[in-house]
Amino acid sequence: MKIEYREIIEKDGKKFLRVTTPSERWYIDQEQKDKPFPSVTWIAGCYPKGIGFYRWLANHGWEESQAIKEAAAEKGGRVHRAIDALFGGAELQITDKFPDNDGVEAEFTLEEWECLMSFRDWWMTLKEQGAESIEGEKTIFNHSLWYAGTMDRKVRIGEDVWIFDFKTGQNVWPEHEIQLTAYKHCEGNEDCTRLGIVQIGYRANKRGWKQTEVVDQPELLAAAYTIWTKENSSKTIPERDYPLTLSLTSEPVGAGDPTIAVGGGASGDGAPAPVIPPKTRRKKP
Repeated sequence: MKIEYREIIEKDGKKFLRVTTPSERWYIDQEQKDKPFPSVTWIAGCYPKGIGFYRWLANHGWEESQAIKEAAAEKGGRVHRAIDALFGGAELQITDKFPDNDGVEAEFTLEEWECLMSFRDWWMTLKEQGAESIEGEKTIFNHSLWYAGTMDRKVRIGEDVWIFDFKTGQNVWPEHEIQLTAYKHCEGNEDCTRLGIVQIGYRANKRGWKQTEVVDQPELLAAAYTIWTKENSSKTIPERDYPLTLSLTSEPVGAGDPTIAVGGGASGDGAPAPVIPPKTRRKKP
């Protein structure tokens, strides 16, 4: 969902409401507001998407492909929030309303409901294997590389601790694997041993879901971050000042349009991003 950070500031002896809107590309740590963190999905999206993606893009054209992506984001946002509610013990009804990433609430579509049905089937299958949910829908940070993201779910199965990322799309791209690597290297995830992508509402099999294990790929994360730094390190986060009152008898004061710079370098302090050392890859069982 879109998040607004609001605070009253004083400038030239007058008070204003300052609104900072990170959008999906930024995260803000309340203890370090002057240094926004670029999002994992933004960084991973800089990695080459491969011939399969470009064929899909060519088949649909730019405008149609953007419409498809926006619709997928709306569906994914509602489904992710509903999944978090299910883990919290909620009993959902098909007529329940959940917000998308823009905060727009709506009842579940049949496609979204089918995604939730397939998610339930996946989770009940894992529970038979002794799976236990540890935490999920949590904003996590890497203060070394300087990025942040939202982890979908952390699960213990036997001696392994998994990070799962839920996808409502029919395809898995390399950037999705890089996202999981980025989550693994965030603070608090040192106990993670395995990574998995779970496609729900999957149409290529009868059960409606597909779980794919991916390996830790720090070298690809470092490559994507290098590209992100080259292309985006000077980008700014939207921020605007608003007057506290309005009337027809006097002119409003302020309402300028300043922005916060990301800071030099990928780490937000002028230093190049450190490279995560490659680790021994775990073979798939």
